[in-house]
Amino acid sequence: MRRGMTQCNDRTVALLVAAGRGSRAGGDCPKQFRLVGGKAVVAHAVEALSAHPMIDAIYIVIGEGQETEASALVTDGKIAAFVTGADSRRGSVKAGLQAIASSGGAARILIHDAARPFLPATVVDRLLTALERSAGAIPVLPVADTLLREKGGLAGDTVDRAGLCRVQTPQAFRFEAIVAAHRQWDETREATDDAQILKDAGHILTLVAGDERLEKLTYPEDFDRAEGRLAPQVRTAVGMGYDVHRLVPGEPLWLGGILIAHDHGLAGHSDADVALHAIVDAILGGLAEGDIGSHFPPSDPQWRGAASARFLHYAGDRVTARGGRIDHLDLTIICEAPKIGPHRDAMRARIADILAIVPGRVSVKATTTEGLGFAGRREGIAAQAVATLSLPALS
Repeated sequence: MRRGMTQCNDRTVALLVAAGRGSRAGGDCPKQFRLVGGKAVVAHAVEALSAHPMIDAIYIVIGEGQETEASALVTDGKIAAFVTGADSRRGSVKAGLQAIASSGGAARILIHDAARPFLPATVVDRLLTALERSAGAIPVLPVADTLLREKGGLAGDTVDRAGLCRVQTPQAFRFEAIVAAHRQWDETREATDDAQILKDAGHILTLVAGDERLEKLTYPEDFDRAEGRLAPQVRTAVGMGYDVHRLVPGEPLWLGGILIAHDHGLAGHSDADVALHAIVDAILGGLAEGDIGSHFPPSDPQWRGAASARFLHYAGDRVTARGGRIDHLDLTIICEAPKIGPHRDAMRARIADILAIVPGRVSVKATTTEGLGFAGRREGIAAQAVATLSLPALS
């Protein structure tokens, strides 16, 4: 999928390898598509690469049949193409190199694993500076732990860690050098990374300082740590909503997004769905964006008889626009009649459908006032709601 990239042999491109299945990470989808901090792992990696001013284009290697999912999760403007990979990492990188070569080539390339999503710009700076004097450069970290050989579950000899390094990605190369190295590589051998392939071709590799933030996401506990790292960037916001409408004869009764057969309905400028109105106010309250009346004034004739589902959909879109999500909704309907129990599941499903969330995040309850007040006299229905949102942290 090309996106109008200019062919330029002096450009710096990034090749993001995201074709693996990641079975060790657990879950029901490839690890590069799992969400961390509300965003796919591959999207975090693309965001970091795109933010660097020296990177002109990004090519993403994906598995067969994954383009629809990948393109929905990643939409940054620096993406030049999605490339179908192979069964091995080396084969996937080679496919990406061929795609770049066919689109005009490049001067420099950064080959990066999507499973290392948190890429500091300073690492890219160090790699590109090193390429000015060598054909390849890789980020490394010193080995701090004691190393030993394992023998049948028992401790064997200690390994001298002096001079040993942990290798990370992205790895930077002069484009023509790494392409040539891949072409001459013995296909019967497998390589652990592209640095090995370049070194085997006789080139010298420069080492630069890596970064702990570049640790690879491999196991379930790695994802837990990644969520913890991003936690300060997310805050919890809670909003509360309350609404009341009169019951009148001859009107349809819309409640919780569904039509209920009843001898009275609710009066109001719209369809008067008091339950949805309370939820809208709760969501807007969590966003600190006023109330339903400030967004949909009763004085505006365009909202006369309008379905309250439109208001709720709007509130949900406001959460998305702010980069947040709805974690939970708790709705309480206060009335003597009709009985809410038989309709509870249908309300939960309808509210969830309007907001594009799972019904498990929606709670619907009902109570009476024991015959007291306007609700006890069956003059009206009240509703109160609490919305719990996750939003980006305030600066």
